[in-house]
Amino acid sequence: MQIITNKSQKELKEHGSFQFPVLVSRECLSGYETGAFLWHWHPEVELTLVTDGVIEYHVNGNTYILKERQALFGNANSLHSGGMVEGQDCHYISITFDPKLIYGYENSLIYEKYVMPVVRDGALCAVVFDGSQEWHGEMIELIRGIISAYDGQEDGYEMELTGKLLKFWQLLVLNVDRKKGISGKEQKDYERIREILRFIEKNYDKKLTVDQIAENVYMCTSQCSRLFKKYMKKTLFDFILEYRIERSLADLLDPGCSMAEAAAGAGFNDSNYYSKVFVRIKGCAPSVYRKKMRGR
Repeated sequence: MQIITNKSQKELKEHGSFQFPVLVSRECLSGYETGAFLWHWHPEVELTLVTDGVIEYHVNGNTYILKERQALFGNANSLHSGGMVEGQDCHYISITFDPKLIYGYENSLIYEKYVMPVVRDGALCAVVFDGSQEWHGEMIELIRGIISAYDGQEDGYEMELTGKLLKFWQLLVLNVDRKKGISGKEQKDYERIREILRFIEKNYDKKLTVDQIAENVYMCTSQCSRLFKKYMKKTLFDFILEYRIERSLADLLDPGCSMAEAAAGAGFNDSNYYSKVFVRIKGCAPSVYRKKMRGR
């Protein structure tokens, strides 16, 4: 399993319905082939509550370690990914919702005064509720209440759930310091990162160089490399290799596809090099990985 995205890494899964745009889902990292989900984004806000284990959660240029009974607010349109810590599995519950549930319609007072300033605040990509502040406990209880209402789906649960989301948002606005803001340069940097990811997703199966990527975002190679390393915490070259390995997994596990075909389909012209990179990233040979996964 892996999160399905379009060419700009926007997640394509529907988060609820048009009539009631909220989705509560139970996830575990071991459900992903690699024990991690790839970088993606969506216009909805996402709340993540860890129920067992620990997760390394990345949002834009920040890394958070979430433990059991801790939660994270992920802002709309933030790039995020997550993975295991030292091979430990993690079970968590995600609440994904469209902010329109809170403000009703654009240009409403609630939207202009309380929602728009938050969802457009590039500096507020995430907030962790780890109990370090008194109000965190109430946020966790509200998240649990939202999950309970969604699971029960008793008469009127939509209003109960929406009421808890409103209370959650009120506490968020009242307690989070949003004075820092984000510079125009940082906003441009994030958009360039999105463009880089779009380009890699579109061209990972072809010959791909850092020079090509830099040219696509109108930067020199050294500037592009530094920008990517700053926000993604790894080099462009390493990211491309990891991305190609991730994309090769579906073919690798396909009984009708050879290892050479899986390698070529992900942009590796040399199957020996593919195996070498695979071992470095996954810790075992492609053949061993395939046997292990097919035996599940």
